[in-house]
Amino acid sequence: MSIIDKYILKRYLATFSVMLLLFIPIGIVIDVSEKVNKMLQNKVPFSKIAIYYYDFTVYFANLLFPIFLFLSVIWFTSKLANNTEIIAILSSGISFTRFLRPYIIGATMVSVFALLMGFFIVPKASEGFNNFRYMYLRGSGRTEMRETTNVFREISKGEYLYVQNFNQNSKTAFQFSLEKFNKEKMLFKITADKIHWNATKKNYTMTNYKKRIVGELGDRIESAEKKDTVFKFDLDDLTPTVYVAETLSLGELNKFIKKERARGSANINTYLVVLYKKYSIPVSAFILTIIAVAVSSMKRRGGMGVNLAIGIGLAFTYIFFDKIFGVLAEKSSIPPLIAVWIPNTVFGILAIYLLRNAKK
Repeated sequence: MSIIDKYILKRYLATFSVMLLLFIPIGIVIDVSEKVNKMLQNKVPFSKIAIYYYDFTVYFANLLFPIFLFLSVIWFTSKLANNTEIIAILSSGISFTRFLRPYIIGATMVSVFALLMGFFIVPKASEGFNNFRYMYLRGSGRTEMRETTNVFREISKGEYLYVQNFNQNSKTAFQFSLEKFNKEKMLFKITADKIHWNATKKNYTMTNYKKRIVGELGDRIESAEKKDTVFKFDLDDLTPTVYVAETLSLGELNKFIKKERARGSANINTYLVVLYKKYSIPVSAFILTIIAVAVSSMKRRGGMGVNLAIGIGLAFTYIFFDKIFGVLAEKSSIPPLIAVWIPNTVFGILAIYLLRNAKK
C-alpha cells in the first residue's frame, strides 16, 4: 500500500468516524427532547434509559451508516479536489481506477464491520430499543405490537389454526377454528366463538365449542357451551411481535422464517425484508462510495457546498427508494428479494455511469 493509499484510507475512516460521532449525539438529543415527558410520566429508571440510548446508538448507526458514509466521502473528497490534491495525484500518472483503490479498501472494511454488526450485535440492540419503546413510550398497557387480526398458522403437518382477533393482555382469541387434515381429507374441525388461556391451570377454555368429526359413513358433531382442553400450541408463539425478526441473529432468523413460512404467516414478507437487508446494506457502502467519489472528485465553482448539496439530494433519493420498496415488499406482491435490491441496482447503474464520466 502506497503513501497515497494510506493517506486517503486514513481520511476515509477518520471522516466516517467523526461523522458518526457528530450526528449520533444530535439524534440522541432530539430523541430525548421528544420523549422526556413520557419517561418522566412513566418514572423510567435512569439505568433503563442509559441502556435504551446505548441500543438507540447501535440501532441507528447501523440503519443510517450508508448515508453517513456517503456524506463523509463527499466531504473529504471535495476537500481533496478543492486543494487540487486529486489533480496532482492523477497528473503523476495514476489512473482514476487506481485512485479508487483506497476507497474500495475502506468500503470493504466498513462493510465487513457492518455485516458482523447486523448479524450479531444489532439484533440485541434492536430488541432493547423496541421493547423500551413499547413498554414505556406507547401508552399504558401496551407493551408489544403483535399480529392480532386474521391470524392463520399451520401449527403442525396437516393441522391449521385460524383466529379472527387476538388480545395479548387477556390471552383471549375470538372466532377460533382448528382443522386437521390427512393429505387432502379433513379429519375434524373445531370451532369456538372465544378461546382463553388459563395460566394457573395451563389449559384453554373454549366458549360455544363445536367439533365436527368426519367419518366414512357420516359426520359426528360435539358441542358444549364451555369446554376446557389442552392444545399443543401456545398463543404467544402464534402471534409474534411484528419487530421480532429484527431481534434475531442470522441463524435464529433463518429458522424463524422457515417456521413462519410453514405456518402461513401473514408477515412473512416483513421478515424476509429484514433478512435481505442484512446483506444489501453492507453492499450499498461500495455503491455509495463510488458515487460519492465520482460526484466530488471534480473541482466545482461552488466548491464543497455544491458537492454536498448534490450528495444530500442523492442520499435522500436513496432513502426514499429504500423505504418505498421495503413497504411495497411488505404490503404488495413484489418479491422481497427484488424489492430490497432495487435501490442498490438503480444506484449501482448510476455509479457506473458517473464513474465513466469522472474518468473522462
